[in-house]
Amino acid sequence: MKGYRSCHMKNIDYIAIGNRIRTARKNMGLSQEQLAEKCSLSVSFIGHIERGDRKMSLETLITLCEVLDMSADYLLMDEMPESDTVLPNILNE
Repeated sequence: MKGYRSCHMKNIDYIAIGNRIRTARKNMGLSQEQLAEKCSLSVSFIGHIERGDRKMSLETLITLCEVLDMSADYLLMDEMPESDTVLPNILNE
């Protein structure tokens, strides 16, 4: 098909995403209840996300990133955005 570009996307590992959310939450000293309150979500839904049982909306993803102070790149793919790695690389030179 003319003008069509193929896009290859990595498989999304919802369990790994949930583990990163759980780790970040615990590192901040938050309970599931506290995180749910800060994100205006139910405790049950936070549990489902952390176990990788449920998918989340883009709005929820953004809210979790803001509350947990993490980039979407890290949350989704376990990769720090390039801008976060440039300064440490410069400082190490």
